[in-house]
Amino acid sequence: MQICLPYTLRLNLCYTLNVDSNQHIWHSWAFKLHSWGINDWVATLLEALGPLSVLGAQLIYLSQPLLSSLVPDERLKALGELLEEPTQIRSFITLLREEV
Repeated sequence: MQICLPYTLRLNLCYTLNVDSNQHIWHSWAFKLHSWGINDWVATLLEALGPLSVLGAQLIYLSQPLLSSLVPDERLKALGELLEEPTQIRSFITLLREEV
């Protein structure tokens, strides 16, 4: 007997793995933003963007060939994935508002 998982459940499982793999990148961003003193400003900006953050993700993906000479592809992909998901944005905002 074969039991197949629903398609959406498989996507959620893959999504969860992607979130976990990007945590180290988020922490390095949060540390840099805290050290520059702009963590609250970035958190407020992310909150204000709301649904428009998906457009930001698409801009990241479109400009990836140009930005890849300045920023590693792994970090660009992580930023795009962050901006696509409201739950990831809320988690990152929480991380930004925490004390380092």
